[in-house]
Amino acid sequence: MSERDEGQGSGAGLTLGDLPAEFAEFGRIYETDIRPNLIAREAERVAAAKKAIQTRWAGGFIIAAGALLGLVVFKAPVVSIVIAILGFGVIGWGNMGISRLAGEAKTLIVEPIASQLNLYFTAAPGACESIFRHKEVGVVPGWDRSKYEDLVTGRRGQVDFELFEAHLEERRTTTDSKGRTQTTWVTVFKGQCLRLDFHKTFYGRTLITRDAGFFNRFGGGKGLQRAALEDPKFEKIFEVYTTDQVESRYLLTPDLMQKLVDLEEVFRGGKLKAAFDGGEMFITVQGGNLFEPGSMFKPLDSADRVHELLKDFSAVFQLIDAVTAGRSRMPPPAAPGS
Repeated sequence: MSERDEGQGSGAGLTLGDLPAEFAEFGRIYETDIRPNLIAREAERVAAAKKAIQTRWAGGFIIAAGALLGLVVFKAPVVSIVIAILGFGVIGWGNMGISRLAGEAKTLIVEPIASQLNLYFTAAPGACESIFRHKEVGVVPGWDRSKYEDLVTGRRGQVDFELFEAHLEERRTTTDSKGRTQTTWVTVFKGQCLRLDFHKTFYGRTLITRDAGFFNRFGGGKGLQRAALEDPKFEKIFEVYTTDQVESRYLLTPDLMQKLVDLEEVFRGGKLKAAFDGGEMFITVQGGNLFEPGSMFKPLDSADRVHELLKDFSAVFQLIDAVTAGRSRMPPPAAPGS
């Protein structure tokens, strides 16, 4: 390990130059409220990292030796399999300490940031009821089993929002030629779900998806018609379907579409979908894993951990601001018969 991995702190302050001015105070918060608690756990991280590295080498050696004994010496693949299971068990045992510390480091980093932003963070929220609205508007598929984590709730201006990670699985049963059945669980969605409540009614429903090429011809379903975007650049990226052509043109400004692209990048995912319905906006991004503390093989007080988290929140805030701006420019609905 390098000298830094032996327990030295990162020694670098938090860089905020690429973040909005409203995050300027986090340089101080990092130094006073976050970094001291991380430094206090650094020796524990170093010990856990060493153990993880040592057991990975040991487990790898066991797996390699098992392959040699089972396939070359005894000519019995089952021997290799049994020894490989033992090797992976050693690796898993060695990673337990560092995995536990990663979970605790997440709390030490996320909670002070969320508190400063007047947000609430729950690592294991149980059920997230708004997932059913995500399904209703078409941004997640149906599922038979679900799991949720890293719920953040709060308010930006007049907009309430919640952000959480969902893992949705579908039960699938197959039958072979002898009539034997086998049930497997298949992931149909794993990623970030964001719900924004604007407390103002949208007049129609608008669905935004990534361009699906040939499959665009199947439309958005539920009476939605294809909408034309103002910017041809984003027409190559997104497909939009709506029940209200006028409203969709006010909402889907080039600025908002760029914020959606930025959000997908910041969330480190893909296949973004979004929908406006009622007074709410729903967004999903597959893949990505927010609010993780990062590698446990570098100093805990690395400022990069905090910087990445602030970028996540900044992307959400900027998206809310873009939708709010577009919504404020919308004319009132036409009177009946006008």
